[in-house]
Amino acid sequence: MVLPIARNEDLGHQAVMALSDEGLRRKPQFHQLDITDKASIERLRAFLKSKYGGLDVLINNAGIAFKQDTTAPFSEQAEVSIRTNYTGTLDVCTALFPLLRPHARVVNVSSLGSRMSIKKCSPEVKAKFTAPDVTIEQCTSYLDDFIAATKQGNHEKQGYSNSAYGMSKVGVSVMSMIQAREMNKDSREDIVINACCPGYVDTDMTSHKGRKIIDQGADTPLYLGLLPPGTKNPKGCFVSDRNVVDWTQ
Repeated sequence: MVLPIARNEDLGHQAVMALSDEGLRRKPQFHQLDITDKASIERLRAFLKSKYGGLDVLINNAGIAFKQDTTAPFSEQAEVSIRTNYTGTLDVCTALFPLLRPHARVVNVSSLGSRMSIKKCSPEVKAKFTAPDVTIEQCTSYLDDFIAATKQGNHEKQGYSNSAYGMSKVGVSVMSMIQAREMNKDSREDIVINACCPGYVDTDMTSHKGRKIIDQGADTPLYLGLLPPGTKNPKGCFVSDRNVVDWTQ
């Protein structure tokens, strides 16, 4: 069963209709989710547990990006971007990971913007985020420090990138590597977690300036979500156009 998820119920039902028109053997079932609302996340978790008892593929695609012509203060952009793209995704994972079945696949949609941003961070900040033993708690605290620095207006002086979206996706990329590392200790067999960049896609988020059509943008996330049993690579990787990329370089 495919469950399209959206914050906007009308758009979600439109997506279900579009997928049904493509001839899926089983009609997709929409479920509303706002990843910034823990009550909404809990409703989804309870539904999945009661209806299906578990989860085989989780693709975390929800996110936000401010337009270039936004009038929102940069500190607001930073806080909203981090709380949505990073914290919201992390909260979904925290709630749904216990439902993952053996051989499950998790795909966190990040961005090559994380690569651009980490390269613009100071060596000290970059080293903190990319330390091989960095924890979720540490990653979260570093992003909190970034938000605090934006409110003081000195985030670049403190070594952070000047991209709110990019820093939020640094968080997603780091989080994915940590999750993959921790899942290796899990008793459930063959759970694979990766991060990916779908590319510059023609969507509302890109103001329809993207060069890829939606099907092309969905290719890498679907490829990772359907990796065969026993996959060793990519595992705990950052993937773009089906290729493993060192997002830190």
